[in-house]
Amino acid sequence: MDSPYFQVANDSHVAALLPLVRASHEFEQIGLSEQQQRDAVLPLLSTDSQVGRVWLIFTSQKVVGYVALCFGYSIELGGRDAFIDELFLIESARGQGIGKQVLDFVIRQAASLGVAALHLEVSRANDRAKRLYSQAGFSARDRYHLMTFKVASN
Repeated sequence: MDSPYFQVANDSHVAALLPLVRASHEFEQIGLSEQQQRDAVLPLLSTDSQVGRVWLIFTSQKVVGYVALCFGYSIELGGRDAFIDELFLIESARGQGIGKQVLDFVIRQAASLGVAALHLEVSRANDRAKRLYSQAGFSARDRYHLMTFKVASN
């Protein structure tokens, strides 16, 4: 297995990134249009983005996935927090230990960006991913239930 390496995605990577976002959303059954996906990703690609970062994941000079980190803030958790909003590997890159290396990388990057706590969501049915995240040190906050309200845009 080749060790993955990472590149911060910027505007020049849109053509490589968007097909991966589409594949991820198809896998997760997320119903955004291609334009909505593009509009959601672009603010993360500026070099001075205050909302987050996206890294492309490479092995052997080939893009095999991406990971998106989106910033927030938590009084309870002591400051800046972040969601690993999306982590996607193409099927041929799964099951090789790359996911663990991606998480290790993101945890280091989060620390360097002043993040006090990391969060992620995982499908209740995705036992493989839940094992990966647990092994990396993530734990369910069973006392809480994540709830979402989608605010209508004007």
